[in-house]
Amino acid sequence: MMSHASLSDDAAYDPNRLLDSLINKLQLRNDAALSRALEVEPPVISKIRHRRLPVGASMLIRMHEVTDMSIRELRVLMGDRREKFRISPVQFKPKMANGNASHSE
Repeated sequence: MMSHASLSDDAAYDPNRLLDSLINKLQLRNDAALSRALEVEPPVISKIRHRRLPVGASMLIRMHEVTDMSIRELRVLMGDRREKFRISPVQFKPKMANGNASHSE
């Protein structure tokens, strides 16, 4: 069961507003032109627009580089009002060679 807070967060998240704002700012004609400007494949924009792919950190950075808008501005446009991001400690662990941890023998 979803909590009331997560329902309201989902309602506020709107990647279309972000994508449409970028198209307007860059004076582009459509999503295909936006994908070329961001140097991503067109299906990436489509998946973001249809909420099948989240706007990840690398995409936000690319949008920032192309538009010169701040990351905060970009996040506000898509409805992300969080002050801080929580990063899992697992993301900072080095990848193991061969998928196995090394053991001292």
